Amino acid sequence: MTFEELNLNKQLLNALDDLGYTTPTTIQKKAFSVVMSGQDVCGIAQTGTGKTFAYLLPSLRQYQFSKEKNPQLLIIVPTRELVAQVVESVKLLSKYLSLQVVGVYGGVNIKQQVLELNNGCDILVGTPGRLIDLLATNVVKTKSIKKLVIDEVDEMLNLGFRPQLVNILDLLPVKRQNLLFSATLTEEVEHIIKDYFNQPVKIEAAPVGTPLDNISQTAYEVPNFYTKVNLLELLLAKPAETSKVLVFTATKQLADQLYDELEMEFSSQLGVIHSNKSQNNRFDTVKNFQNGTYRILIATDIVARGLDISEVSHVINFDVPEVPENYIHRIGRTGRQDKKGIAISFFTGKDAEAKEAIEQLMNYQIPVLPLPEQLEISDELTEDEMPKVNMKEPLLKRPKKEEVGPAFHEKSEKNKKVNVRRDYEAEKKKKYGKSYEKRSRN
Repeated sequence: MTFEELNLNKQLLNALDDLGYTTPTTIQKKAFSVVMSGQDVCGIAQTGTGKTFAYLLPSLRQYQFSKEKNPQLLIIVPTRELVAQVVESVKLLSKYLSLQVVGVYGGVNIKQQVLELNNGCDILVGTPGRLIDLLATNVVKTKSIKKLVIDEVDEMLNLGFRPQLVNILDLLPVKRQNLLFSATLTEEVEHIIKDYFNQPVKIEAAPVGTPLDNISQTAYEVPNFYTKVNLLELLLAKPAETSKVLVFTATKQLADQLYDELEMEFSSQLGVIHSNKSQNNRFDTVKNFQNGTYRILIATDIVARGLDISEVSHVINFDVPEVPENYIHRIGRTGRQDKKGIAISFFTGKDAEAKEAIEQLMNYQIPVLPLPEQLEISDELTEDEMPKVNMKEPLLKRPKKEEVGPAFHEKSEKNKKVNVRRDYEAEKKKKYGKSYEKRSRN
């Protein structure tokens, strides 16, 4: 099937032609007719399968021009990076349409976003927190919203946005179409569907946890951090093969630590992104990785979901994720749009259980390769890797009760307080050796 066989108008077909897209993905084919029918939809598809276009194409096909300045379509996503991506996708697809799209998210001045909304908005894309701010101040009016899209809803709930999401759902018009897209269908996601959706049609592009066929997966058992660094440097030493490499670490601290280790050799080709970086820094880093300025991007799971980074040749899991589903999201950054990709994971002895959980989820055993002969095995350990020595505290012998003295010393005579009437005449006589009488006034 091609896009021309779908019920798309000329404007959308021309936009897709400009982008060089001719064939819809599985989720795009399955979702189009159901969304067009007006039914609620629950779409389950892994990262990299084209979920964004799956809901945008039918939504834009049904879009009708209005003089109203209020949004007709609301798209809620978990991160500001995903807001930027969806806004860009809308602009690309609506190249030959007359509509306004606005993206809103926290961490930046709200005044500029309010100004954009006041100028008119047909499609609003935002994160839950900032949307609540705009709804609470009545900047965004919901009366014209006909269609709601919640993208990456499982990640949204993982980030703790459930209260904001529920508040937004309660403020929307009852008569609307709901579209939900997620990589995993958790119990919490099912609760949202049950409470707010009207008998949604479930669309599944591939069973959850199924590894993508076009991604080659391998692993190395590596003893420690510095040996991992040495192995990574060996793999990166072939730029022709590793043309665009996304390296995932477990924490922000490890991301920075790895960046410091690689900076000397790969400084002009290397970027790092995590939640401690400023918004502008994060956007610029992703942009530089996308356009090829950076060949290597070190990241935490903040970019494992949602971001559409094309042409990633390798995903390297410097650390094995604790949550098995995150492995699927990470490797989904490569092998996109039916292109081949390579996923390599480093694991230590303590990662064995996490690796088994990933393999159980995928029903696939990741092949373990022997370490390269030229790899230098480091004996140096980081502070976190050093064995913890538990020192026993010596038991102090408590003295017997009869040996215990008073817990206080006797007060000096002058500090003793007695609640009696004072004889000032006697005190003066004792102090000065004679009686003291008040002088009478003349």
